[in-house]
Amino acid sequence: MSEQARKTAEGLEYLTGFGNEHSSEAVPGALPIGRNSPQRAGLGLYAEQLSGSAFTEPRPHNHRSWLYRIRPSAAHPPFTRIDNGALRSAPFTEAVPDPNRLRWNPLPAPAPGTDFVSGLWTLGGNGDATQRTGMAIHLYAADTSMTDRVFSDSDGELLIVPEQGGLLLRTEFGLLRARPGEIALIPRGVRFRVELLDATARGYVCENYGRPFELPYLGPIGANGLAAARDFQAPVAAYEDEDRPVEVVNKFCGNLWSATYDHSPLDVVAWHGSHVPYVYDLHRFNVLGSISYDHPDPSIFTVLTAPSDTPGLAGVDFVVFAPRWLVGEDTFRPPYFHRNVMSEYMGLIEGAYDAKAEGFVPGGGSLHNMMSAHGPDRETFDRASAAELKPQKIEDGLAFMFETRWPVTATAQAAEADHLQRGYDDVWQGLERHFRA
Repeated sequence: MSEQARKTAEGLEYLTGFGNEHSSEAVPGALPIGRNSPQRAGLGLYAEQLSGSAFTEPRPHNHRSWLYRIRPSAAHPPFTRIDNGALRSAPFTEAVPDPNRLRWNPLPAPAPGTDFVSGLWTLGGNGDATQRTGMAIHLYAADTSMTDRVFSDSDGELLIVPEQGGLLLRTEFGLLRARPGEIALIPRGVRFRVELLDATARGYVCENYGRPFELPYLGPIGANGLAAARDFQAPVAAYEDEDRPVEVVNKFCGNLWSATYDHSPLDVVAWHGSHVPYVYDLHRFNVLGSISYDHPDPSIFTVLTAPSDTPGLAGVDFVVFAPRWLVGEDTFRPPYFHRNVMSEYMGLIEGAYDAKAEGFVPGGGSLHNMMSAHGPDRETFDRASAAELKPQKIEDGLAFMFETRWPVTATAQAAEADHLQRGYDDVWQGLERHFRA
């Protein structure tokens, strides 16, 4: 834990708005006006475009930023392969897809000296990183800040969901703080360093290989509700002007590659564009639900969605089950029993989840692949079936879901992990016959 990192995180300022064409400069005169690439960029900087989409994609889906940096990104030595550790990537072929319901306890404590990159542990995923389709589910556990090390992911964007311990993210665009109950998104190819704000850190990561996350269309909901665009926070420009060895680790086509620069690559003095990192506080999510009867489909809790080539079918959704009121009349209020064409990975950030009485703990997670039957456990079913249906506030839990259109194939390390709960099916035992003809 760095006391300096804590002080830095407490004083951060942000730009606000999702998908905006933001601009920021750390030094006046660094950002060109009226053009992107002048003959001589201000203050002796280099102009560089970072494209997160093809040049000719439609404007609503076109993501790029112009960076004005001390040294161009092209000035670096060759990259060489390094060990992937516990990080895996699609296509996942170590094991066959498993139709069984699976649940894990939290990751074990990391070995001393483990930073964010070394602490990444892949649970599974789908698609193919080289084809820019599908997703991967990772967890992380760390006890050490990244110091002379920077990471970037060429395969996809990273949605980071802290569960334990705050993070200070130093990116090419500036600084972000992500605490438990908040999420951070690092776009494809953006370099960043993770510093711990507490003694240890633990959480979840969704690596999205496909189209970038966006806010879902609201349809009949109207103009307001769910996650508000203005609540997403992007960094203001901040740069490092340091001539010292820095290891740059790049995830490329599923493998880790490393090069040692003679300077920090976090040297962007000014920038403008829409391909930017951001943070969002999940407690600001405007939860909508039924005020008459029945539990709504979980899609009503979608924070971000990554569309696929089929309208309404997401490559991956990020869904949050935030504090909310339950008021439905003649209604079984917990999430209902169901089988789904989508595959669901559930995680818990804090408190308890209203569909599971025990065994599902913060830092843990469950995987219900497509068409696997799941729902509340026996204790939850019995309690909810007999409950007095007065207005009820759920306020002691914050759970989330990575939902994806394809089955999630677990890695060998996840299928054989000591923290895999071998008796997960038992939570549905004892759901007795009540039929009366």
